[in-house]
Amino acid sequence: MRVSKSMKSALILGAVTVAVIGGTASTCGDESSPESGRTKESKKVDGNYERLVKNQPAEEGEYSPTRETKNFWIRTWMKDPKKLSYVYIQNANGEVGYFVLQGLPVTYCVSLLPPEKYNRYDMGEDGSAGLLLKSPSMDGTYSSNTNCTSYYGKDAVTGAYVEFSVGQNQSYFLYDKPMNLPQYKDAKPLGPSTVEAAKNKD
Repeated sequence: MRVSKSMKSALILGAVTVAVIGGTASTCGDESSPESGRTKESKKVDGNYERLVKNQPAEEGEYSPTRETKNFWIRTWMKDPKKLSYVYIQNANGEVGYFVLQGLPVTYCVSLLPPEKYNRYDMGEDGSAGLLLKSPSMDGTYSSNTNCTSYYGKDAVTGAYVEFSVGQNQSYFLYDKPMNLPQYKDAKPLGPSTVEAAKNKD
């Protein structure tokens, strides 16, 4: 029997289709095909989380000590613009000095403006793209997060600018009142203000 060219093409196409479908079915239905390790671990994590939540659901509370401490900080530092802070600095030898500041000391890492700015750029036919770029400070310069150990503040009595650093075996402890503690009994003023002068200011 003579087979035409069109019939021959149809037979070949049919055979290829059957082979593809058969191969796909065998692959999908093959229970022995390996599942990726990442998928297996992900399923374990999800299942474990659901089981733990079911067995140990999060408790509901009536009181948050964290929120109360936050509010205590606000009551302490955000009600009185003339509030003084007492900064005791201890070096590696155990020697202690102090500053009396109006308000809190501030690290150089703190900025009044957002440190980054979102900018959109026209890409022509490709549309537009957004980039997050570093934003300049109010003094027209750019800062980094490498000087977070440097602090500055306003002297309580004279209004002088004072600055200090921590780290390198030097630590500071901050209070809203002068501390009459044994470790601070020999503390010497590191700035213009003394505890006595700050008390008599008003």
